[in-house]
Amino acid sequence: MNKLEMLEDLPSNTSDNEHFQAVVERAVSRRGFLKSGLGLSAAVFLAGSLTACNSDDDDDDDVAETPQEPASLLGFQAIPIFTGDDVRIAAGYTATVFAPWGTPLFAGDPAWQNGRDDAAAQARQVGDNHDGMHFFPLTEGNSDEGLLVMNHEYVTTSGAATYTWLFGTQDTTITTLDQANKAINAHGVSVIHIAKNAAGKWEIKLGSRYNRRITAATPMRLTGPAAGDTLLQTSADPSGTIALGTFNNCGNGWTPWGTYLACEENFNTYFGTTIAGDGRSAAQKRYGLSSGATAYGWELFHDRFDYKKEPNECNRFGWIVEIDPFDAESTPKKRTALGRIKHENAAYRIAADGTVVIYMGDDQADDYIYKFVSDGKYVAGDQRNNANLLDSGKLYVAKFKSGAVSGDFMGDGEWVLLDRNATPELAGFANQAEVLIHARLAGDAVGATKMDRPEWVAVHPDSGEVYVTLTNNSGRSVTDEANPRAQNRYGQIVRWRETGNDPKATAFEWDIFVLAGNPVKYTDRNELKSGSANVTADNTFNSPDGLGFDPDGRLWIQTDGNYSNAGEYEGQGNNQMLCADPVSKEIRRFFVGPKECEVTGQSFTPDGKTMFINIQHPGEDGDSHWPDGGSSVPRSATIIITKDDGGVIGS
Repeated sequence: MNKLEMLEDLPSNTSDNEHFQAVVERAVSRRGFLKSGLGLSAAVFLAGSLTACNSDDDDDDDVAETPQEPASLLGFQAIPIFTGDDVRIAAGYTATVFAPWGTPLFAGDPAWQNGRDDAAAQARQVGDNHDGMHFFPLTEGNSDEGLLVMNHEYVTTSGAATYTWLFGTQDTTITTLDQANKAINAHGVSVIHIAKNAAGKWEIKLGSRYNRRITAATPMRLTGPAAGDTLLQTSADPSGTIALGTFNNCGNGWTPWGTYLACEENFNTYFGTTIAGDGRSAAQKRYGLSSGATAYGWELFHDRFDYKKEPNECNRFGWIVEIDPFDAESTPKKRTALGRIKHENAAYRIAADGTVVIYMGDDQADDYIYKFVSDGKYVAGDQRNNANLLDSGKLYVAKFKSGAVSGDFMGDGEWVLLDRNATPELAGFANQAEVLIHARLAGDAVGATKMDRPEWVAVHPDSGEVYVTLTNNSGRSVTDEANPRAQNRYGQIVRWRETGNDPKATAFEWDIFVLAGNPVKYTDRNELKSGSANVTADNTFNSPDGLGFDPDGRLWIQTDGNYSNAGEYEGQGNNQMLCADPVSKEIRRFFVGPKECEVTGQSFTPDGKTMFINIQHPGEDGDSHWPDGGSSVPRSATIIITKDDGGVIGS
């Protein structure tokens, strides 16, 4: 994981709210899976809870039917770990590098200058540190041409006010306005028109009217209930409705009406001060702003990044940004109704009555899971109706509990409404705008459940079950019966079912799909650190992060964890992408990335025969020259995956 993101292992949540691990412990105790003296037995308690998704048997006295072995969705052979500076993929597949950082997007622009390009050039090139993305077919069902839209999360740093590789050399301290502006322009989003040529190879259409770079300086409109509030007003924008730029967009989302959702995550690391003394408010501390200078150093050149000079500027980040990729002249919109947190991604589900539901995780140790339920209804093909569905609705935060469930899951839970006028615990907030701007504080007030860094959320295309990666919580240092896995280095994936299979429901049942672990290091299967029953020496991994389903229901899991291949991480190799069958729980390793990278972002063409993923921050510690090799500057890039026989990916 990138070095600034390691700070997110440190919680800023000082509330007394219950932690998810304590809830898990009670649920396991109720179901009889507690092993005295050993804490939880991962192999036992997970095997007990990971039965077929569609079970509705709540009578423990019934005679169990003989289970039928389901046919696996996974049609490829698993691959071993890899520690080299290249990529590895399952047999029968091809991985092609595409659109690395610095690739020109417009006709007539010069080729990338090995990082020596200036700020103006960077504003017209593919940005740095590719992350979440989505492929929008140019016409319905078109798998040969479309818009590939991707986030550029950050620029790789290696210490205070230094930029590894951004200027073509390692450890270059930012000293000029142009360097600061280049960093600003390397952030944001790229909209890239791509198409297959006559030979079937994907290419960028440089002359396209769709190509666009959205940066950390692009004007955006704040919309929804918090727009215009005094907490969003600055000296440059007294209206509180126009923000400049988007940055640290990690995961993403998209909507069925054809828009892209960029999700602002660790925005706090961009705000510092050049003025002596702390001066941070309680809310700024809760959102993780640090006192003094930042590693990025933008506050040295732009006053809006100095939290003492512009204390409200940071409130204009941490939102979900809706972008129309088909209109290069459109203004991106920060949708305040969805709340201000460190958004990892956004996953939608449409209820039977057309209500739009967006699931979101707040990526920091001990923070929360949220969902937004729209007031309006989605109408297929009615763009006027759908255009502002994300501007009005109800925001909820999750509270996981250990109560009895109707079937095979581990516990129950509720969605707590974050509404100033309807929720008594929020009476101390000035108005609903403040609830949304300080959504973390609202979650604290209503007793939301602390989680181990909620990252990507994904919704099963058929069952509607929701899955979330809890990537890790290595900062936890105290162990007891309620917290049996101190320093949760490996992470887990949790899933839940909404009551009545209705995404608008305010109650749910939850389970743990997989508890990541290391059975290479911890060979005793009763040892919690070895992982759940579906983790083996052949598929071991740590820190699940990226998550998504393909149309056939395969669950693709990407990792952003420790790649040392030593100590606690022995036998786990470089970061990777695995694929899981949600019914059988089988997990196979499909792809491994180069040295010191994160594997992230995923999207498919409509026919499922092309998969796009991203390689982020290769060589963040200085030991990679991927993808160009030799002594070249390492570059984040997209990987295009195809099956050699032309078939569907994963089949």
